[in-house]
Amino acid sequence: MTGEPEKKEDHNSSARSMHLIGGRRVTVSDLIDAGLLQAGERLRFARNRIGVAYDATVTAEGRIRLASDGEEFRSPSRAAMVAAGMRAVDGWRAWQVVEQDRLLDGLRQDFLDQALTGTANTTQQQADDENRKRVHERLRRARERADRRDPERITVRELLSFWRATGRGDQVSQIEADLANHGLVTSPNFRAVTLDTMVSLTIPPDDSEPADTDTSPEIDPMPIPEDDEDGGDLNVRLMVGTLSPLVGVASVGPDSTFEEAITKMMLNDFSQLAVLSGPHNLRGAVTWRSIAQAMHERPDRRFTDAIDPHVEVVAYDRDLFEVLPVLQRRDFVFVRDQSRAVMGIVTTADVVHRYGEMATPYFQLGEMDQTLRWILRRAFDVDTVQTLCKKVVTSFDKLTIGDYQRVLENKAAWQRLGWRIDRAAFIARLEEIRHLRNKIMHFHSDPVPQDTVDKLQRFNELLHRYRGSA
Repeated sequence: MTGEPEKKEDHNSSARSMHLIGGRRVTVSDLIDAGLLQAGERLRFARNRIGVAYDATVTAEGRIRLASDGEEFRSPSRAAMVAAGMRAVDGWRAWQVVEQDRLLDGLRQDFLDQALTGTANTTQQQADDENRKRVHERLRRARERADRRDPERITVRELLSFWRATGRGDQVSQIEADLANHGLVTSPNFRAVTLDTMVSLTIPPDDSEPADTDTSPEIDPMPIPEDDEDGGDLNVRLMVGTLSPLVGVASVGPDSTFEEAITKMMLNDFSQLAVLSGPHNLRGAVTWRSIAQAMHERPDRRFTDAIDPHVEVVAYDRDLFEVLPVLQRRDFVFVRDQSRAVMGIVTTADVVHRYGEMATPYFQLGEMDQTLRWILRRAFDVDTVQTLCKKVVTSFDKLTIGDYQRVLENKAAWQRLGWRIDRAAFIARLEEIRHLRNKIMHFHSDPVPQDTVDKLQRFNELLHRYRGSA
């Protein structure tokens, strides 16, 4: 024994640093550890609209035990859904701590606020804390507006900037966790729309219908912040909304004229127009083909004869791959937003453009890879490359970008190529591309920035220019 007091982990919330939350969802166990909630405290979920209440208690393990049957849940939302037989409910805003006369959500906000006063141990942790505090303050203001029923409306691009992100890549899980911790959702879902689509930072509705009751045909259920056992659902799909900004769709009314429809299509270079008698009432579409067919059959045909009622309408968060067969048959689909209003259109041309955006950087990387291997194969044998890479190399096809760097960083190897370009600048760009490759290969729904594609293309052009002299 040295006589020094034994150091114990301090669970007091005032000593907790924001970086310890780590971009994850706050749990009931966190509230217990921070002294904000006690094991054995009673919870009540009151549905005042129908005069029913459900009781539960908090266990020492941070679970919610239902009074009705003793079933336990780590997720407050899951516990509330099972207790009430509801399709979706935000359990943090449903369960009230009886002894404290406060919602679990209020205690969660206290936990986040107290974490702001915590002390980080390293410079990096301090920097992480400052970033998290900035995001916390920003989301807290958004929550205040949402509570006043005046939700903030911003583009997805602006939302991502809170976390200094430019795309929905590796930070999506942290973004979703931070939103959930503040009881916020985006409407529409920020994952399922374009970067320039406007979303509302709002809270889910106070109540929902029972699980066996259909929702209104005009309103989709509001998403609930995830706090499930596994920390949220995996969602890496490419959705219809990522091709349509949901800002409205060009249309004519059912009592329009051929001249109006044709003029709008010519002025905007459209191949089709929606026929609407209100944002939720799609009557069909007119296309160049339907107009030509109507007018060819009989010159005195009315405009209504050119309306094709057999059009496809899909939700903005529908999986794009499920819609591709429809696009092959119809060339376009109309898109409904979160309120089921017809607010967008996706065409085969949109899909071709997006897949071109997605495929181009992969092809550019593949071209670079093949070209560099071809160059090294012509200039060196496998034994030389193995020596320079300082690892076992059985084939040029096994080389990585890091291996290319190790070979070309060698002054003698570089001179053997006979290239009259600066070696340091070339290696620096290759290192940059190595990092870009890692980001590109981690698939997400946003297109690779054009400047990244341009860098890859220019690098390939340089390789093609000098490969003959290798």
